[in-house]
Amino acid sequence: MKRSFALAGLLALLIVPVSGHADTDGRDHDSDQDTALGKFGRGLAAMTTGVLELPGNIVAETRERNPAAGMTLGLAKGIGMIPVRELVGVYETVTAPLAVPEGYEPIIRPVYPWDYFQGSSSARPGPGVS
Repeated sequence: MKRSFALAGLLALLIVPVSGHADTDGRDHDSDQDTALGKFGRGLAAMTTGVLELPGNIVAETRERNPAAGMTLGLAKGIGMIPVRELVGVYETVTAPLAVPEGYEPIIRPVYPWDYFQGSSSARPGPGVS
């Protein structure tokens, strides 16, 4: 079991392009992400690094509001977003060959959970999601 998680994490690191970067609005500006392979990489990354939602949301809420909000609201958002990130990862991995949502758009923002530490705001739905 541990070996399969390690292999999935390694594959995610190999597939996810390193050149992508998130702006302060949390939007990814790398066009390589708008492909089936990019969607597959996002899915693998989300399934293997979903736990980063916890510290990431604490950091984002602290940056946007204050430390008290980070430790309360950020903690709650982080705990709630872990299963969301994991399930979105499963969905994106399984539906990678399909251009759903249109143009392989990410379902949640920030695209990767480590983007919180690079200035992305708190978690929210992607642009194609109502």
